[in-house]
Amino acid sequence: MIVLVVSVLNVSFSMINFLLHSIITLKKTFSMNVLTSPAPPSPPPLSWRTTLAEPPTFPSKRDCCSLGLEPPFVASKVFVVPSEGETAGAPPPEGKEALGKERRRPARIVIPESSSVGFDEGRCVFEEVEFEVEEREYCLASRKGCKQDMEDGYGVITNISGDPKQAIFGVFDGHGGRAAVDHVTKKLGKNIIAAIDELKGEDKLEEAIKEGYLTTDKEFLSQCVSSGTCVATVLLNGGELLVANAGDCRVVLSRNGVAEALTNDHRPGREDERSRIEDSGGYVSCRNGVWRVQGSLAISRAIGDLHLKDWIISEPEIRRLQITSDCAFLIMASDGLWDKVTNQEAVDEVLKHRSPLQSCKALMDLSASRGNKDDKTVMVIDLHRFI
Repeated sequence: MIVLVVSVLNVSFSMINFLLHSIITLKKTFSMNVLTSPAPPSPPPLSWRTTLAEPPTFPSKRDCCSLGLEPPFVASKVFVVPSEGETAGAPPPEGKEALGKERRRPARIVIPESSSVGFDEGRCVFEEVEFEVEEREYCLASRKGCKQDMEDGYGVITNISGDPKQAIFGVFDGHGGRAAVDHVTKKLGKNIIAAIDELKGEDKLEEAIKEGYLTTDKEFLSQCVSSGTCVATVLLNGGELLVANAGDCRVVLSRNGVAEALTNDHRPGREDERSRIEDSGGYVSCRNGVWRVQGSLAISRAIGDLHLKDWIISEPEIRRLQITSDCAFLIMASDGLWDKVTNQEAVDEVLKHRSPLQSCKALMDLSASRGNKDDKTVMVIDLHRFI
């Protein structure tokens, strides 16, 4: 009996040892297979496949310029250049063969020059627009800067009441859009003439000009539009000059070749303008070397500017003088000229050219060459026509 029990136990231990040995052997074999078996190739990322499947598209030249890129340039896409027998735009081969393909950016091509000019990223892009007017009494040239819209304007009314010696000239420099400058271009000259007819009398001309400015401002404010415009006007009447301005458009007289400013720029840094603004409950602050009303606008008088009307007044400063034989011409211009060109430089440039129109264009070029990218409008008036 004892012998039988011992035999059964031996058989059991043998079976257990066999099972343990088999399990260990299978485990080793499985581990070796896992370590040595090659993994199947993984497909490229979905986004890369999608990019490659799309035909390359290029931004327009204007878009490239606004990004500071040389067209054509795909800002984020890299595509595989197909070899012979492959079709462009077809899905790439899987795995290592696909990864071995050469990736290149599209070849650079030459874009023909045009009037569009691009600046580096972070700066502005503008399409150069220029127009000119040449008449017997005056010449004018105007050029768009880097703003989205051309915000300069001008106005001319000649032969008032049938008198060739009477005329009104104006140059306007808008801000915050074209609404204000468009309104002033249409209305200011007519409002001044209407005020002259209503008030009558040579001694009422200054009052009529002021009334024309205030009426034009009131009409525009009633439209509840927030833009504004600087204004300078010249009324020629009976051998006299009446020069008015609100803002920083400027009028300069050439008297025997010497420049004489007939207007004063209205800027918040002027002591009298700052006092007026502060007395009205506003404030003037300096930011990056520029004085601003309520930390916003860098001029202290203008037509429009509804949101700052308590401090940005439209009342013009007016100067009256007799035209004499030594008064040769006037230069009226927006600050796109005067920010970079002095009064005397402007007079000298006009004297240098036989054509007043060419002098207007030369003055704009001079300002641009010194870094001004604002809209520019320059008008030259021949005073000898009004003596």
